[in-house]
Amino acid sequence: MSGIEAVCFDLDGTPLRYRRSPAEVLQASFERVGVDPLFPVEDYYERYDEFARQCDSMAELRSECFGTLAVENGCEASLGRAVATAFDAERDQSNVELYPRVPAVLETLSQRYEIGIVTNGTRDAQRRKIEAVGIEQWIDTIVIAGQDPPPKPASEPFERALDSLDATPATTVHVGDSREADISGATNAGLDSVWISGSGTDGSVPTYRVTSIGNLLPPPWESSDS
Repeated sequence: MSGIEAVCFDLDGTPLRYRRSPAEVLQASFERVGVDPLFPVEDYYERYDEFARQCDSMAELRSECFGTLAVENGCEASLGRAVATAFDAERDQSNVELYPRVPAVLETLSQRYEIGIVTNGTRDAQRRKIEAVGIEQWIDTIVIAGQDPPPKPASEPFERALDSLDATPATTVHVGDSREADISGATNAGLDSVWISGSGTDGSVPTYRVTSIGNLLPPPWESSDS
C-alpha cells in the first residue's frame, strides 16, 4: 500500500484550462487599443507572481504589471494600463473548461482520498474559475496563494492545505503542471509529486510523471512499478 491519504492539485493547466489562451487574449487587447504588441505574453507570465504578491484583484494586477512592462519597453505606463483594461474586457475568468477525463479522475480519487486545491493567483479570478467548472463538489479544501500565504514554490500554501485536510507530507501527493511552482513547491514542503508534462527534464525532479491528468487512473503512487 502507498500510504497516501490526500491528493492536492494545482488549478490552471492541471484540471482546467482557458478556452482562449492568454496569448490570444493579449493579442486581441493590443488590437482593441490599436497598438502594436508592447511585450510578449511570456513577460506577463514571468512577472505574474511578483505582482500577485502586491495586488488584491486581477484587474489591479494586470494594470500594474502591464504598466510596468510598457515602461520597460519604452512606452508610457498609461498605454500599458489601457491594454490591461482591454484585457479585462476580453478575458472572462469563467470562460474555462475541465480537461477531458477530469470529472472521472476526481470522482474516483475523491472516494478514496481527501482532495485539495493549491493554486497561485488572485482570489477573485481563481474563485470564478472554480465556480465556473463546478469542481468544488470533489474538493475538501482550497488554498489560493499569492499574498497570504506566499505563492508556490513556497511551502506555506501546501502546509495550509495539509492542516485543513488533517494530513501530513508523508501521506500527501501534489499534482501539477509547473516544474517550478508545483514540483519544487511540493518538494519544499516534503510532499511527493506528480508532474503532468509531455516533455522536458529541467527543474526539480518529480516523484512521478504522467503525460495527462487522465493518466492518474490508476494512481501512479499505487503502482508496484513506481
